[in-house]
Amino acid sequence: MNLDYKYLLDGSFHPNSRVWVYQSSRLFSLQEAFEVEEMLQQFTTQWKSHGTPVKGDAYLFFGQFIILMADETVTGVGGCSTDSSVRLIKDIEQRFHVNMFDRTTLAFVVKDKIQMLPLSQLQYAAENGFITNDTLYFNNLVQTKEELENTWIIPVKESWLAKRARFSDAVV
Repeated sequence: MNLDYKYLLDGSFHPNSRVWVYQSSRLFSLQEAFEVEEMLQQFTTQWKSHGTPVKGDAYLFFGQFIILMADETVTGVGGCSTDSSVRLIKDIEQRFHVNMFDRTTLAFVVKDKIQMLPLSQLQYAAENGFITNDTLYFNNLVQTKEELENTWIIPVKESWLAKRARFSDAVV
């Protein structure tokens, strides 16, 4: 699985640009992905904060993760503009029958595929070697472009999950 996404990010955005990551409960089909990308493009071209255009961008990565980014060095993002982005994500949820706000489902790269795991099953997966310290984890808690580039896809041992579970030495 090719995890190289950084080159797709707009290089003109400040490293401290604000980022929101939304993880879909399932992979979008190819047709759905095209529709989602069109919705994201439409949104970012019209995104405003207090009447001022937001320097924003949006991405659909790996067919499952929506990334919204706003360069607040150009225009600050206020409550109303954040609310409009949440409405967009809720529209996507309804249109495609997915959940984009479930923060209790974790995403990992296992056997070259993105696998979803409920947080409640993390210890079981760790004890049985399905997830190891070196398994790549999608850290959707990133908040800036710089964090997105450097700490979004990281080994479990470098994430907050390392303190949540005891891992066996088994290799997947």
